[in-house]
Amino acid sequence: MKVEVIYALPHKAERIMLDVAEGCTVLQAVEASGLLEKHPEIDVKKNKFGIYAKLAKADAVLRDQDRVEIYRPLIADPKEVRKQRAAEGKVMKKGAGEDVIME
Repeated sequence: MKVEVIYALPHKAERIMLDVAEGCTVLQAVEASGLLEKHPEIDVKKNKFGIYAKLAKADAVLRDQDRVEIYRPLIADPKEVRKQRAAEGKVMKKGAGEDVIME
């Protein structure tokens, strides 16, 4: 069966297509992709994985045409950033269109 393993970096994404056996797990696909050797910063015990943007455990069994995603850790926790801004009295900007007057 065919699966894809993706590791997104800030300026590019590594994409590896694999032929794997039935019953292959997320971790087995990641190991077979060669990305662990190419990117030593990936730690299978710390990094999270997903299948089509949904979190998946390393032992999740893959299906034909699945896309395994290796997630990098967040630089900052979004909730914590919002709390800090609120404590400093800063107002978060809202989306465009707020100043538009409809007639």
